[in-house]
Amino acid sequence: MEKGYAVEGDVIVLNRELTELDRFVKEFLEVLKKHSDYLIVSGFVSISTGRPRGTEDVDILVPVTEENKFKALFEDLMQNSFWCYQGDSWQEAYAYVADMSNIRFAKVDNTFPNIEFIPINESRKAKFFEFSHPQKMRVEDFDFKVPKIEFEILYKELILGSGKDIHDARHLRYVFSDLIKEENFKKFEPIVKLELK
Repeated sequence: MEKGYAVEGDVIVLNRELTELDRFVKEFLEVLKKHSDYLIVSGFVSISTGRPRGTEDVDILVPVTEENKFKALFEDLMQNSFWCYQGDSWQEAYAYVADMSNIRFAKVDNTFPNIEFIPINESRKAKFFEFSHPQKMRVEDFDFKVPKIEFEILYKELILGSGKDIHDARHLRYVFSDLIKEENFKKFEPIVKLELK
């Protein structure tokens, strides 16, 4: 089997062209990265590595920040033609974030695809761990961060567990069969299971 990727240093370079979904996420990240760190998780990880399925939302972990930093991010997103499902003002949206509730952003005049903006802090132990141990990926000129592959597989198998997630995990195990390490599964499993508590 010819691999669909190459490894350059600590970056997994995916051998494919950018898709419309990639361009949407890239545009969002170009704004987000000016204001905050982030980690893309869940379905986009599998889709970006060649799993042939659609998605309506892209899940992104973002550390909770103080009001003034969120205000700057929110206003920058609005200026770049994004809108927020939870309100037209940063105050409305921040009330959700401060409560550790997810919010969503899409392009103006569109509902899908959208970004599910997932606020995290150290109290969300599993999510904070994966956020703190990213894997870099690249498609053409699009660089982005996802969880370690073994962590993503375990999270889908042990926590999410839907048919779609199990197929995602199987896809990742197959695509990265010569890259994943069994010792990482052993190391990450107790951390992933913190989500069950």
